[in-house]
Amino acid sequence: MGALAWLIIPAVAALLAGVWALWAGRTPRDAGDPASLAEHQRFLAAMERTTAGPGAGGGERPGR
Repeated sequence: MGALAWLIIPAVAALLAGVWALWAGRTPRDAGDPASLAEHQRFLAAMERTTAGPGAGGGERPGR
């Protein structure tokens, strides 16, 4: 029975490796150019926004 367990472990590992290889080798979903461009523009707009209020220069803190 112990020998059977030692044979099952590599068989299960090979099966999982095969499933992973099929999953990793699949063709990627096509997002399309318009969706990709809109996402990039939203990203750029988010990076240009500032969250600090007026006068917050990001300098050293007073009292430190």
